[in-house]
Amino acid sequence: MNMIMFMFALSLALSILLTALNFWLAQMTPDSEKLSPYECGFDPLGSARLPFSIRFFLVAILFLLFDLEIALLLPLPWATQLQSPTSTLTWTSLLILLLTLGLVYEWVQGGLEWAE
Repeated sequence: MNMIMFMFALSLALSILLTALNFWLAQMTPDSEKLSPYECGFDPLGSARLPFSIRFFLVAILFLLFDLEIALLLPLPWATQLQSPTSTLTWTSLLILLLTLGLVYEWVQGGLEWAE
């Protein structure tokens, strides 16, 4: 019991010491560059609230959708060792077919074209 109390007191003292040391070493001296909203070294040229193309969002959502396909297919080598591998391969083929049809649809609709 004494060892536990000693370790607790030592860890508490050490954490208080490190916190005090952190506040002492991290004295903030703000200047105009650190206080500016952009820390890239130059003044902003325009508004940061400019709208940008909806195509960027569409491509990002498509990327997430097809990235999810890869995440769903990663356990497939282990799933084929189950009691019914034909069921597993059927569902996998159905998933790949569905996502391929979605990709073809987006391609035909022009959702993957970046420039108009």
